[in-house]
Amino acid sequence: MTLKRILTIAGSDSGGGAGIQADLKTITVLGGFGMSVITALTAQNTLGVQGIYEVPENFVEKQFDSVATDIGIDAAKTGMLANSRIIKAIAEKIREYKIGILVVDPVMVAKGGAPLIENEAKQSLIEELLPLAFVITPNIPEAEVLSKIKISSVDDMKKSAKIIHGLGAKNVVVKGGHLAGDAIDILYDGKKFHEFVSERIDTKNTHGTGCTYSAAIATFLALANGESVLESVRMAKEYITDALRFSICLGKGHGPTNHFAPILRDSQRYACITDLKKAVEKIKTEKCGNIIPEVQSNFGYALPCAWTEDDVAAIPGRIIRVGEDARTLDDPAFGASRHIAGMILTAMKYNSDFRCAMNIRFSEDIINICRNLGYVIDHFDRADEPEDIKAKEGSSLKWGTDSVFSRQDTIPDIIFDLGDVGKEPMIRVFGKHPDEVAEKVLTISKNLK
Repeated sequence: MTLKRILTIAGSDSGGGAGIQADLKTITVLGGFGMSVITALTAQNTLGVQGIYEVPENFVEKQFDSVATDIGIDAAKTGMLANSRIIKAIAEKIREYKIGILVVDPVMVAKGGAPLIENEAKQSLIEELLPLAFVITPNIPEAEVLSKIKISSVDDMKKSAKIIHGLGAKNVVVKGGHLAGDAIDILYDGKKFHEFVSERIDTKNTHGTGCTYSAAIATFLALANGESVLESVRMAKEYITDALRFSICLGKGHGPTNHFAPILRDSQRYACITDLKKAVEKIKTEKCGNIIPEVQSNFGYALPCAWTEDDVAAIPGRIIRVGEDARTLDDPAFGASRHIAGMILTAMKYNSDFRCAMNIRFSEDIINICRNLGYVIDHFDRADEPEDIKAKEGSSLKWGTDSVFSRQDTIPDIIFDLGDVGKEPMIRVFGKHPDEVAEKVLTISKNLK
């Protein structure tokens, strides 16, 4: 496969969360080769922009020529373009080098509210750059400026997209992050509207969101040779949602999105299975059948940035008791147990380091042993479970685990419940790593003998 070359034309963010830095991280993670034309230097951090130094347009042109005449450009995106001279210079270079895949992120205001573009530059952007855009990605305030209408609904977003398309952009993505409710983005391709809906991620760490999104669209378009704008925007939407879901708490203000969340999750699959398998083998070498419940045990370990049950490895067929021994029928696999996965994913919502758990037999003796060992213990009562949760298959354990974590400042070592009609009492042992959970389980087993 030929490596696709994606050029980002934007300002530099000294804080690393937005601008050129965010674009290059995104392009690299998604499999492209990132190149840059820096239009401005900013003194910037999570609290805001402390200063802007504009790069002279002749040096902007020199950067562009250096990249285009040697390496070549399969797609480009623009971000912060501070003045009309730079916008005109960039537009001329786009035409000169016949760049057909251009994503324009019409950056006008920083997250903290600082203006990033001169007033006269806005008109230059509309007249010079917008007609060259294969895709333009305004947020609602930017779309309001470009379309000159007030946006307060999805219908307004569609009206705005149509107006912006009429100004020359081939495809318009209006981002709905400023509206309440689910995060809805609208793509208008000149013929049809397409909606992209994702849950709204509750985080203040949104620095660089627009840069990351537009860079992802440009990269996916390059990888697809400009085909399927719909699919490129869909994949970019999934990527930015993951980057926001696992955003990073850095600095004192708006922290950055996590550009590496998807690749970190995928790259750890082998290590996750290997670590879990070693811990299970350690349990199997000991005579610890005394802690296996009637419904058998399972042992789960989640990937970093796990989000679904398929991101959690567990034991197909569970860990079974054979006399005094613990045995398994198969090696760990992802998606093998929704019950243990649901509890781990719930724990990770409160502390993402706690990625591992195993269920063991309940008895008062075992609880007393855990107390004597100094483990932090908590419990939930199935009698308190709402009827609508009981009626939903697989929801009880998530509810019970969540009810404990919501009242704790830390993740307990042990969570137990006394069961219910048709439900065996159970203990769950939590930890950060399979070795840690295995050691807790084996220590309990040895003290029980």
